[in-house]
Amino acid sequence: MLSTDTRDIIKATVPVLETHGEQITKRFYEMMFTAHPELLNIFNQANQHQGRQQTALANAVYAAAVHIDNLETILPAVKHIAHKHRGLGIQPDQYPIVGKHLLAAIKDVLGDAATDEILQAWAEAYQVIADAFISVEQDMYRESGQQVGGWSDFRSFIVSRKVRESDVITSFYLTPEDGGPIATFQPGQYLTLKVSIPGQQYTQMRQYSLSDAPGKPYYRISVKREDAQGNAPAGIVSNYLHRDVQEGDTLLVSAPAGDFTLMETDRPVVFLSGGVGMTPLMSMLNTLLERRSHHSITYVHSALHSGVHAFKSSLEELAQAHENLSYYTVYERPLSEDTSSPYFAKQGYLDKTWLASVVDDQAEFYFCGPVTYMRAVYHILKELGIPEARIHYEFFGPQGVLA
Repeated sequence: MLSTDTRDIIKATVPVLETHGEQITKRFYEMMFTAHPELLNIFNQANQHQGRQQTALANAVYAAAVHIDNLETILPAVKHIAHKHRGLGIQPDQYPIVGKHLLAAIKDVLGDAATDEILQAWAEAYQVIADAFISVEQDMYRESGQQVGGWSDFRSFIVSRKVRESDVITSFYLTPEDGGPIATFQPGQYLTLKVSIPGQQYTQMRQYSLSDAPGKPYYRISVKREDAQGNAPAGIVSNYLHRDVQEGDTLLVSAPAGDFTLMETDRPVVFLSGGVGMTPLMSMLNTLLERRSHHSITYVHSALHSGVHAFKSSLEELAQAHENLSYYTVYERPLSEDTSSPYFAKQGYLDKTWLASVVDDQAEFYFCGPVTYMRAVYHILKELGIPEARIHYEFFGPQGVLA
């Protein structure tokens, strides 16, 4: 339990964190990786280079400071990050390393303004927050390892099938090398892959959404090949999977994790996806339809054109087979044959007027895609008066901000 004096000191640093938060977290990662390069085997360096991890950590530290009087407020954020950590295999003995270098970064960036009193207060606060993460994560490891077909570390899976879904997306069907059962999962969750790529100094870990319903003898992930674009380099892992991993190869996989999951509800359900953001939504959609759900379901997918639209035929077949599913495509630059499809609804981008004409505003809304797409969808839903409690979304990578 933090003392009143400690909480007051932490709250007094909120304006400083608002101004210098990302500078502190950037310096933190630099210092930690210099002292502990082995941690580069865990962290996604692409997110580091793009600044997304630094921003996410700065936001988390800022939120902890703002809510220091009632840390239960940030428990959902703790659980979200804990799912990521459990998938990556983060252990309790790594938390003191993080704490040491976070405090050192605060001192390095703020200089004399970071008094001994401030550093001591943050050391105490960090320990409370770290203990919360460790407790939640240990429960997750225990639950993961004890369930039927579960495991708590990484397990070898064979790529039993490799299926091209579009010009840029390929599905990998994974079955356990040991022949044993596999854990069930919640629609919307993801797997963490741990790969060693020839020529790369460090192990690479990536998290990919499960793209089919649970209850199958396999897991399916569907991976977009990330090509070099502008200042962004080509995706190391996605290109390795597309180019080098073949049927019969093995991959190390951690058990399903994630808190972006399908809720129990009697309301209509609307799925909105952009590009490869459709993968967790496909798991949710297939689950609802396989359960013979009575829900009214609307699925709207946005893409550049049909050439990069994965699961296009599957979605069309589902729409034909299920009267309760309404399916629409929105293509930014449709090919000549795209506009003749009965499911082609709009050229360009989603907008409020069109979306309001095809969805029930009493529905539960789920969406995923590129950050710019997600921001646009979020603002459209807010303009339509959809309450926050019925808006559900997932970032691929570090948590961001849509508001």
